[in-house]
Amino acid sequence: MDALSGAGPRRARGRPGARSSGVRAPAAPWARFSAWLECVCVVTFDLELGQALELVYPSDFRLTDKEKSSICYLSFPDSHSGCLGDTQFSFRIRQCGGQRSPWHDDRHYDTGAPVSLQREPAHYFGYVYFRQVKDSSVKRGYFQKSLVLVSRLPFVRLFQALLSLIAPEYFDKLAPCLEAVCNEIDQWPAPMPGQTLNLPVMGVILQVRIPSRVDKPESSAPKQCGHENLLPAPVVLSSVHELDLFRCFQPVLAHVQTLWELMLLGEPLVVLAPSPAMSSEMVLALTRCLHPLKFCCDYRPYFTIHDSEFREFTTRTQAPPNVVLGVTNPFFIKMLQHWPHILRVGEPRMSGDLPKQVKLKKPSRLKTLDTKPGLYTAYTAHLHRDKALLKRLLKGLQKKRPSDMQTALLRRHLLELTQSFIIPLEHYMTSLMPLQKSIMPWKVGVETPPQIRPFRQDDFLCSLEHAGPQLTCILKGDWLGLYRRFFKSPHFDGWYRQRHKEMVQKLEALHLEAICEAQNIEAWMKDKSEVEIVDLVLKLREKLVWAQGHQLPVKEATLQRAQLYIETIIGSLPKDLQAVLCPP
Repeated sequence: MDALSGAGPRRARGRPGARSSGVRAPAAPWARFSAWLECVCVVTFDLELGQALELVYPSDFRLTDKEKSSICYLSFPDSHSGCLGDTQFSFRIRQCGGQRSPWHDDRHYDTGAPVSLQREPAHYFGYVYFRQVKDSSVKRGYFQKSLVLVSRLPFVRLFQALLSLIAPEYFDKLAPCLEAVCNEIDQWPAPMPGQTLNLPVMGVILQVRIPSRVDKPESSAPKQCGHENLLPAPVVLSSVHELDLFRCFQPVLAHVQTLWELMLLGEPLVVLAPSPAMSSEMVLALTRCLHPLKFCCDYRPYFTIHDSEFREFTTRTQAPPNVVLGVTNPFFIKMLQHWPHILRVGEPRMSGDLPKQVKLKKPSRLKTLDTKPGLYTAYTAHLHRDKALLKRLLKGLQKKRPSDMQTALLRRHLLELTQSFIIPLEHYMTSLMPLQKSIMPWKVGVETPPQIRPFRQDDFLCSLEHAGPQLTCILKGDWLGLYRRFFKSPHFDGWYRQRHKEMVQKLEALHLEAICEAQNIEAWMKDKSEVEIVDLVLKLREKLVWAQGHQLPVKEATLQRAQLYIETIIGSLPKDLQAVLCPP
């Protein structure tokens, strides 16, 4: 089963020789599979070609040559890592060849999911299970192969658990096993935010809950209700996406707030780690420490010198891009010396003690060959360090507190820090919304609800004196300076665009409700010309279609009333106009 080459849009997926079950329409083969994964790849080492794509499944999934090359190089640890045995890590690549039509309707999932868990529109995630073991039957003396799940969903915990089940079996039984697994995934229910799902694979049931944007922080774990009779008993995953933050951040706990600020400001950062597993976990942990804020910059959990964007990221002719790079090759220290922030982490320690904390060092201390662990930066944090947090975590280590409890403590601290920073922005943004009494159905015109007032940075900064983060956070420091730098970052732009979009949709919903609840539509029509009445029909119909297409927060009764209004108005018009507005 060879991978098909070539770029361009994907053809309809089909299973050669597969029997039709009659359950789904034949026009959408692999629709359920595609709701979770784009494809499954197998990458092997060829003596003549190096890393080579051995298999892509479904076999007619189209990858461009550039995508194939990226997947091949990023699916193997580089020679500096020396990974023996089984290793799991992840990468993220830019989609090439333009936007491709999805095989499933993303809108329902994206509407219900938190912004940080929505599908990637322009990137693929690669979740890798790599095996390297001695094998005398192979010329190089080693069996080297990777099984890769390619998806647009950032469900690292789920896909790592899935790989742990299927990869060892695949390496023993090869293609028939993989085809059977893909067929099982094609029977899974679609990912539904807020619902507990049972996902059967290889005789095991993975039970997961996809978070919803209306969740409270403590409601992310699956609720085992109504599934007592499942056989076998399900393997319950506490999260589809959350990492063990405490384990990831152990060597940098003393500087976790500085790193949080660097992430908040979208600063370029290189993470140099001993292995792809460590680099990818550290990068993902850094990008997720801003929750519930969406990480709006680029990030690459694992990056190599063979990547097609290597020159773009290493050029010295322009400022470093807003990206977090995870690397394992020390050569990057030489290539990226002009980057403002470099985090070097060492090998993890197996003892129960806290690893030696990396030190803050000036960038001039960087050595090309033997760079010691440290955070190399000239950045000075705006906020004072929370020493009490570090003491609580150290005390937890001494008392052998479970890692998940330590992670919960750290995650809550970062969540409260982010919320304290964002809440004043949210309050100010809400004040820019027009008053509800100003939303009149006929005063301004059916097509134009009142406008949201512009965001004025100086006005916001003035509001901090009485409504700033000091109301919810005990940390002292230069909050104003941090906000001023935040205004220049991609995260402010991303946050503002998202909030403005949500407010516009809310205004549109309120305006449509005001129109539908108005009792004087007949009186309004009495002194209007046919042209004005037709214009009203077209505008109302446009608003109705937009409300349904964008899933605005409008009651179903309001939508039905709007449709009734349209039919009533059309019924008052001459027959010839009715025929134009309602063609058979």
